[in-house]
Amino acid sequence: MKKVLIVEDDKDFLWVLKEGFNNQEFSIIYAQDGQEGLEMAQREKPDLVIIDISLPKIDGIEMAKLMKESGVTAKMIFLTNLKDDDHISRAITISSDADYVIKSEMHISDIVSRVRNKLGLV
Repeated sequence: MKKVLIVEDDKDFLWVLKEGFNNQEFSIIYAQDGQEGLEMAQREKPDLVIIDISLPKIDGIEMAKLMKESGVTAKMIFLTNLKDDDHISRAITISSDADYVIKSEMHISDIVSRVRNKLGLV
């Protein structure tokens, strides 16, 4: 079973994500800040990580960089409301095959579909 780590500090949005990922054929684990997310990624070795860019303790881009440096090979989806080119280019520089999703422009089912695609579960 594929494992997905969601790192999201907005409790309401995290709840929506949890509901969207119910009854999927992968295991979901959660963290609510960048430090906890990094530790979980290193310990749990997920297949994919959904990372909010604006996180407490360590922001999502730095967390992704630290994950890569520590040998975590998970696929990544950056999930944010930040639309500026700087954040997009910094995120893509960390992982060239990462997706960058604007929360307000995507329905939860679209995010689930992207995860399924990246994990080869289509």
